[in-house]
Amino acid sequence: VNRLKKINLSGIYLKEEALRYYPQESLASQVVGFLDADGQGQYGVEGSYDDILRGKEGVLEAEKGPAGFLINDKNGAIENGSDIFLTLDYNIQFRAEKLLEEAKENLRFEEGEIIVSDPKTGKILALANFPSFNPNKYSEVPDLAVFQNSSIQKVFEPGSVVKPITMASALQEEKITPQTTYVDEGFLKIGGYTIRNYDKRTWGKRTMTEVLEKSINTGAVFVQKQLGNSVFEEYLGKFGIFEPTGIDIKGEVFSKNKELKKGYEINFATAAFGQGVEMTSLQLVRAFSVIANNGKLIKPYIVEKILEKDKVKETRPEIQNPSVISQKTATQLTAMLISVTENGFAKGARVPGYYIAGKTGTAQIPWGALGINRKGYSDKTIQSFIGFAPAL
Repeated sequence: VNRLKKINLSGIYLKEEALRYYPQESLASQVVGFLDADGQGQYGVEGSYDDILRGKEGVLEAEKGPAGFLINDKNGAIENGSDIFLTLDYNIQFRAEKLLEEAKENLRFEEGEIIVSDPKTGKILALANFPSFNPNKYSEVPDLAVFQNSSIQKVFEPGSVVKPITMASALQEEKITPQTTYVDEGFLKIGGYTIRNYDKRTWGKRTMTEVLEKSINTGAVFVQKQLGNSVFEEYLGKFGIFEPTGIDIKGEVFSKNKELKKGYEINFATAAFGQGVEMTSLQLVRAFSVIANNGKLIKPYIVEKILEKDKVKETRPEIQNPSVISQKTATQLTAMLISVTENGFAKGARVPGYYIAGKTGTAQIPWGALGINRKGYSDKTIQSFIGFAPAL
């Protein structure tokens, strides 16, 4: 550029233009979003905070003296954009995305997510999606769906990771205790439907803690029946399943779960173990954080602070429901979930020196979610794990 300026070719004019460049490239791309060719923020934080980041353009008015020197200038309505600081922890986000890349090679999955949050504040420490994209080259992306942040823009039936929510509700209503027992016969019938356990296993007499350890579907239905349909639905609402999280990222969706709310007995029964009830991944994380946060439902957020004209505006944690469950219930359920990782199907989540409270889940994907006009479930599944540490 400097050489061209020195050459001073006739008819050649040089113009400097400000462009957005993303030095971290694909890191947290769905969280960040990008600026399009017209300078408009698209997706993610770029879309949500476009006006704040953009600032205001104006006209520079100036007066010149006889010799051509500036003697007065007014900076119109020009305002520089603000600086936004995210809650993401670089090291955790980087590691999360690396784990997804490695898992893709080992497990050959189509999509993957890792969410890490602080359950006490709602601060998002990592929000990783696979596949991702390079926002510096967004125009080269062949499938526009990759711009979507699956954690907030796709609903799914989560499967057995919902069982702790069912269990928490019944514990809170004192319908069960961790030691309450029931006898599993391997299946149960509701109307013309038959509900079975994973791999069609029969577990016999089991405690509620063992229902979580072995992830017994019929046990979850037993718990839901102790609550009753209306109370169970009420608790799903308290855990935030029927409303968006309100996170400050553009494009959040949620399901009103109209099918569940029709009130059919079979729908509530299957919802007890996470089938036939829809939510986003972040809704699930927010709900599970209630257990780690002594019963409080907290709003997740991604922008930690905004620096505008030397003034700092910090995001303060916001409690959306202060009493979903009691501290006693949260403590009871935490002990049960520790037993899941110590003695149950989630042993792979154990970390030496720490107690981990968690639950695994396997959910079948409905044909309708795949765009196929057909009732029932496909052979495709969503595998998940949710938990918190240190749990004690």
